Amino acid sequence: MILLTTGLILAFIMAMNLGGNDAANPTSAVIGAGALSLKRALLLFAIFTTLGATLQGHMVMKTIGRGILPSIDVFGAFAIILAANIWIFIATMRGMAISTTHSIISAVIGYGLIKYTLSGMNVGVMGTIAMSWLTSPLCSLALAFGLYRLLSVLIKRYENKPDLLGKLFRAFLIGSLCFSAYSFGANDVANATGVYVTVAMSLGQMPDSIAMLMLALYSSAGIVIGGVVFGPRVIKTLAFRVTKLDLNTGLSASLANALVVYLFTTVPYIFFGFGLPISTSYAAVGAILGAGAARSASSVSRGVTARLVFYWMATIPVNIMLSMVIYYILSYVIA
Repeated sequence: MILLTTGLILAFIMAMNLGGNDAANPTSAVIGAGALSLKRALLLFAIFTTLGATLQGHMVMKTIGRGILPSIDVFGAFAIILAANIWIFIATMRGMAISTTHSIISAVIGYGLIKYTLSGMNVGVMGTIAMSWLTSPLCSLALAFGLYRLLSVLIKRYENKPDLLGKLFRAFLIGSLCFSAYSFGANDVANATGVYVTVAMSLGQMPDSIAMLMLALYSSAGIVIGGVVFGPRVIKTLAFRVTKLDLNTGLSASLANALVVYLFTTVPYIFFGFGLPISTSYAAVGAILGAGAARSASSVSRGVTARLVFYWMATIPVNIMLSMVIYYILSYVIA
């Protein structure tokens, strides 16, 4: 009972960290484009993230805790979630949008290297997930670039009706925020719940469908709280510092981000039975970069982009090392 309670507490902390770092992904384009205030954007984020997590979160929920390794023991689960929590919190306080999925899986790898060595890990699954990390930002970048060009043609065709276009773009931006938040909830709730599931499994208490639903609701509450309390730090970076967003770039980025995340969650589930836990942060930043580059390559801040990429690259080794150190302390010192 103590272990399960501890797992629930850590899962909630992870959910808050997720919300703090990832609330920017669905909301930044809408806020940066001036279509909604921060408070209203976060309200919609809260509603639709919760819907996505409860209605489709089960599609990815099992992928994090299973597949890469034969099994994860209790100390391993705690080491993984503690390592990821530490790094995500540091990045959030610095206003940097990193991959929470990347953090979790890197921590899983760190634990696996100690427990099983590389030969005992499922390299095939790792390769598939790693491929999604690479393809998701590239897909969202390319899609946002194309959408910007397409919307520019629409603007020219109806440039004599600027008020109508402005209203339509704002409406679509708000709609894309809702869709993006829903997709985020469906894909990223696994980062808070997936490792907890392994704690329950190791104790012979695999959650049933009702328990999974309650777990998704519980984690959604943590994501919403984290988004409101810590989210503005990262939102300001993506909304105002990567590139200057207007209604066209904002809508292009928001739609591209939402589509890529939703498709990576849903399509693999239809064909393979599980959704790919991609980085919604990579997809969001890729979309903003693509939309900004389509308007003008010089409008993209190289300094901010370089800082983001540095944190992305540091995520893998930092979480691997943190996970290994924490697991060693828990299993060999405390135990």
